[in-house]
Amino acid sequence: MNKKVLVTGGTGYIGSHTVVELQNEGFEVFIIDNLVNSDIKVLDGITAITGKKPVFEQLDLCDSERLRGFFSLNPDIESIIHFAAYKAVGESVEKPVLYYYNNIVSLLNLMKCMRDFRIPSMVFSSSCTVYGQPDKLPVSEDSPIQEAVSPYGNTKQIGEEIIRDTLHACKDLKAISLRYFNPIGAHPSSHIGELPIGEPENLVPYITQTGAGIREELRVFGDDYDTPDGSCIRDYLHVVDLAQAHVVALKRLLEGQNKENYEIFNLGTGKGVSVFEVIESFERVTGKKLKYRVVDRRPGDIEKIWADPSLANKEMGWATRYSLDDAMKSAWDWELNYRKLK
Repeated sequence: MNKKVLVTGGTGYIGSHTVVELQNEGFEVFIIDNLVNSDIKVLDGITAITGKKPVFEQLDLCDSERLRGFFSLNPDIESIIHFAAYKAVGESVEKPVLYYYNNIVSLLNLMKCMRDFRIPSMVFSSSCTVYGQPDKLPVSEDSPIQEAVSPYGNTKQIGEEIIRDTLHACKDLKAISLRYFNPIGAHPSSHIGELPIGEPENLVPYITQTGAGIREELRVFGDDYDTPDGSCIRDYLHVVDLAQAHVVALKRLLEGQNKENYEIFNLGTGKGVSVFEVIESFERVTGKKLKYRVVDRRPGDIEKIWADPSLANKEMGWATRYSLDDAMKSAWDWELNYRKLK
């Protein structure tokens, strides 16, 4: 293949798993990351898995001048997969200006570079948060975009609008937005996984850190929702399945298989799983009893959402392969390996 692809946020959780899948498919990968929410050692994990170290540039996408300099030095990049963004729902409620500035300005700078340096295509990391709390489940791509319940979700809505408007004005550019649901798990090698800086915002790393004794207990945010067991419901998909979807989307653009210059696909399993069911899965695959406590609901959380992934199944030929138990087992193995607890 040997096509050159830029992955922004490529040392992050989803980004690093996608870099692995790209390199395994023969792509030459360039990573831009400012390392605010990731660790440079992730490059060692990628190299251990694939046998090849990606080209890395520590750079903040909000620095327009440096970003333009990067593209000037690398004129033969053929496509971009854009992950780089702040992504914690709760933190975005507390720090909205930070989220709007970082997530929107970085995308605007990237879109300007696409246009000016004639980079024809992009895969955009979007989110099911654009749907808000849907009136009807499961969620398809035709479901109405509700008012976002968090600044993070709103940055994804605005991001999609920026891409749509840019592509309307620049007919020679094309993009795919992947609205994914809740990625969990780790690479089966345990060389890379979800590594939050500081206290985890996401459920699964908080579970595994509690299981490993790093955290005293897991807090379950609410057990009084209108769901079968009272806890929030999400569509949890294995990060390797998600990473492979990005490769499929990228090839679709590079090979001209896209039917419109801007396409949108939901990525999920199609099954809703509650917080308590995730805890039960962890206890099942590890044999460990997890210490947890129910606390008040968290601002910005929606009650329940899961995907209708049939469009991605049909159009891209992509579907999830790994189960919830597979994901929880891989997340635990990664935690143990990272903490050297095996």
